[in-house]
Amino acid sequence: MWDNHAVLRALANMLLLAALLMLLYSAGVWLTHSPLFPVKRIAIGGQFVKVTPVQLKYIAQHELSGTFFTLDINKTRGAFEKLPWVREAQVRRTWPDRLQITIAEHVAVARWGESGLISKEGRWFDAASDQPLPVLFGPAGSEKEMVQALHTFGPVLAQARLKVRQLWLSERRAWKMELDNGVMLELGRGPVKERLARFVEYWPRSLATMPYRIEYIDLRYPNGFAVKMPDYKAASTATANKL
Repeated sequence: MWDNHAVLRALANMLLLAALLMLLYSAGVWLTHSPLFPVKRIAIGGQFVKVTPVQLKYIAQHELSGTFFTLDINKTRGAFEKLPWVREAQVRRTWPDRLQITIAEHVAVARWGESGLISKEGRWFDAASDQPLPVLFGPAGSEKEMVQALHTFGPVLAQARLKVRQLWLSERRAWKMELDNGVMLELGRGPVKERLARFVEYWPRSLATMPYRIEYIDLRYPNGFAVKMPDYKAASTATANKL
């Protein structure tokens, strides 16, 4: 083989090419890790209501590391999404030294029992709010179903100028709610929206005008409902006879 000049020439070319590739690779590694390509500008956009500039600045200063090429996009995104009110963070490099971050916030529509909030997408997130939000109680995994119920029940109750204060969903998928006037409604399973519409129909013209405090209304009857009024006392037989 050592007397074969063609083979030797081919081997030399291969070694030269390998050396050149290694040199190019080393140069690429050096360039991507070089301080010559730092991230000089970080632009953070989005509509902020709950997320504060101080929180965003802290993440930018303490959680971001690396050069323009080596900065971990997924890690950076995750750092911003750890903030309680951040629903999503989009991170994008812009040549030669700019990092563009776009923040989307959660919009809370309810509280989840005594822990956390529920977003309009039906996602639980751990944050605090001083808003007067309805409170939801339901099985794990029912968050989206209950948010959809709020969207369904809200317009129906609005016809009677009422709102949901608390809403329950049992394991058997039976519904119960407390209104903002303190009245409890037992809705059960099945045609819940129709039962609620029947209540709204009778509330302003008869139930709300009664001279007794209404505590509880059971709407699970097919053609009516039962009302609990703690202050109500039926007239005695003697009184009824005099009348």
